[in-house]
Amino acid sequence: MGGLIGGPRTVLPMTHSASFDSLTLRRTLGAFTTGVTVVTLVDDAGRWQGLTVNSFNSVSLNPPLILWSLGLGTPGFEAFQNAERFVVNILAADQVAVSQRFATSIADKFAGIPVRRGLGGAPLLEGCVAALECCTETLYPGGDHIIFIGRVERLHHDPERPPLLYYQGRYREIGQVVQEEAE
Repeated sequence: MGGLIGGPRTVLPMTHSASFDSLTLRRTLGAFTTGVTVVTLVDDAGRWQGLTVNSFNSVSLNPPLILWSLGLGTPGFEAFQNAERFVVNILAADQVAVSQRFATSIADKFAGIPVRRGLGGAPLLEGCVAALECCTETLYPGGDHIIFIGRVERLHHDPERPPLLYYQGRYREIGQVVQEEAE
């Protein structure tokens, strides 16, 4: 029997279609509490880009790798796909407005947001719980998304700030709801 690393792996074909729709899947996946991040970068034209992402996870401590994913039809997709580096800004509980702003398609998402420059000029949002400055290691296709693997080059962490959480379609902080999701 093969192990996880280097052993044989069998992929069985699907013999039936899923018995659920995408809304049911979305609601079920919403049962997993996530943190809320804003991924930022400098595009090829030197402009800052950013978007709210909750599909973020650690991959490896040695080497230090993280992952996040982005829908193929997301506005600005090419800027993220072509970026050599990016920052994962892990939002604090008092940054709901920042999350909402970067989830929109407004022209200047950074207007009025305190920012400092990180490696390669990538924007670091002030007031976050943490920030991971990464170089793009690998991209993988994943259905209607692309999966970004980033190597962490530098990090910042403020353990005194509580994180912003997302659960069942609502922003939350540890122990309470901080805002209802708009339908």
